[in-house]
Amino acid sequence: MLSLANHPNLVKLIGFCAERDQRLLVYEYMPLGSLEAHLHDLPPRRKGLDWNTRMKIAAGAAQGLEYLHEKLNPPIIYRDLKCSNILLGDGYHPKLSDFGLAKVGPSGDRTHVSTRVMGTYGYCAPDYAMTGQLTFKSDIYSFGVVLLELITGRKAFDPVKDPKEQNLVAWARPLFKDRRKFWMMADPSLEGKYPVRGLYQALAIAAMCVQEQPSMRPVIADVVTALNYLASQKYDPSIHPVQSSKSRRASSTRAKSEEVKVTTTDDDSESN
Repeated sequence: MLSLANHPNLVKLIGFCAERDQRLLVYEYMPLGSLEAHLHDLPPRRKGLDWNTRMKIAAGAAQGLEYLHEKLNPPIIYRDLKCSNILLGDGYHPKLSDFGLAKVGPSGDRTHVSTRVMGTYGYCAPDYAMTGQLTFKSDIYSFGVVLLELITGRKAFDPVKDPKEQNLVAWARPLFKDRRKFWMMADPSLEGKYPVRGLYQALAIAAMCVQEQPSMRPVIADVVTALNYLASQKYDPSIHPVQSSKSRRASSTRAKSEEVKVTTTDDDSESN
């Protein structure tokens, strides 16, 4: 069925070959390779992706996932969403690839598909890993991890790092709770060239996607709407100030001040 799928953010299947015990699928050529190759272990002189490109890739990948979840009939759970499976065409146009683990989603009154746990460590939703119950929200968790990789430049799981920082989501969760620390999550290779509000909004989306409780994660249509908006807000470092360590601290102070104002307002409204 996926061979018949036609969407700008899904890799096209060109053909296949079946010769004796050999099986080969032929997909369209994606000249820029995988997203993973543009985020991790870059050669010393190679520039990383800029903020606008990262948001473009995130929005496009979300649109591909939306097609699988909400436009196909029957709907499909991807089950293996990760940076190495997002391929990039000209202009960094993203397309989802490798649907070998994809499963037809639940239908009727069913809320999940029971299956043997498959996927890649670091991307697999904890509820699916523990129960084997696969849902569309399992894909949402994986997408949240990919979005975190785009924002932070960190790997979903990095055994080279300190044990407390090896798992990306576990490292990010404490930082999600304090907006003053959001700047610490921006990829250093961005060199401060990102919009503060855009960073906050992108992190808020990622935080919702990687909620431990599946019911608390958003549906993909809402993720697409939010990321399309972020992708449309083009950042120009020649116009907007580059975030130095000093300006980041100032932004953190403003964020704390805003939290205090909100708390005070809430308290006043309750007393009235």
